[in-house]
Amino acid sequence: MPAIDDDDRPKRKVAHEIGQDLTLLAVEELRERVGLLQDEIARLEADIARKQATRSAADQFFKT
Repeated sequence: MPAIDDDDRPKRKVAHEIGQDLTLLAVEELRERVGLLQDEIARLEADIARKQATRSAADQFFKT
């Protein structure tokens, strides 16, 4: 029977739940989560900007 490679094991996905108990997390884990949340905020803000631009273009097109 072949040995299990690290690549075959399921990857633990780091996720953060709003309001989650943070007492058991190390400083590095907290920093990693802050980074993930900052990336997610940037992604959300970019989508907002894209949608506002689309809406603005549609408003200009349909303006009478």
